[in-house]
Amino acid sequence: MLENLATEERNKKTIDLDKLSPKEILTVMNEEDAGVTTAIKKELSKIEKIVNGVTESFRKGGRLIYLGAGTSGRLGVLDAAECVPTFGVSKEQVIGLIAGGEKAFVSAVEGAEDSLSLGKQDLEKINLVKDDFVIGIAASGRTPYVIGALDYARLIGAKTAAISCNANAEISAHADIQVEIVTGAEVLTGSTRLKAGTAQKLVLNMISTTSMVGIGKVYKNLMVDVLPTNKKLEERSKRIIMEATDVDYETASKFYEEAEKHVKVAIVMILTNSHKEEALNNLKKANGFVRNTIQK
Repeated sequence: MLENLATEERNKKTIDLDKLSPKEILTVMNEEDAGVTTAIKKELSKIEKIVNGVTESFRKGGRLIYLGAGTSGRLGVLDAAECVPTFGVSKEQVIGLIAGGEKAFVSAVEGAEDSLSLGKQDLEKINLVKDDFVIGIAASGRTPYVIGALDYARLIGAKTAAISCNANAEISAHADIQVEIVTGAEVLTGSTRLKAGTAQKLVLNMISTTSMVGIGKVYKNLMVDVLPTNKKLEERSKRIIMEATDVDYETASKFYEEAEKHVKVAIVMILTNSHKEEALNNLKKANGFVRNTIQK
């Protein structure tokens, strides 16, 4: 029942929210948000297990699939979309599914999240396989759409995780790994786009970023597989080459073009004094890890 969920409780600090000044509202929201990272810290060991599982799936050619309804679903779609330009992966490698489909990203789709079968159907549409990793996201921890999807994923042998913002969440019983980030009562009662949403966003960032590090998408702390899809990213690409190799802008630009705008290739060309084909071959041998191509 909703009344038993921490995310649905009334926050005693904001009982008279409508009487507070803007500054007072902002202050209490900021104070409440400060506890989100503490709540996440308690679950780091479980988040690490998810990362290890996702990394293993990637190495087998599997995918990371986020799945949720409402805000939770939107956050999964957002993280999946951002992985493409940030890490140079295909849009099929990290997928975000939301109850009700794409139109649910901007407007509610009645009844979609209450269906146990729609989650399964959405996974069937993308041809879920056992090497994929499915993460169900639900602030309440009780969304039928997510439960149905997790049950189907486990049935075919895919690894699963559940991320919720309540203790003893219902979806936890339907996943291999359970992350329960107890963020407590919201400033605005029941509005889980606030602290709960912030917690989910942070955790998804942690999972995708750390997993990408695990498959060689990062050198030092640089996004060396960034896709230069606009002028800003082209300039960032050149700066990444400069930072990674200590060359000047002109040299970075030269190798950037010679590498056909592949940042990672340009970096390896410079650091190993090699031509493009040799750099590509070395990267292939090193499974895409820049550091492994330059270590003797």
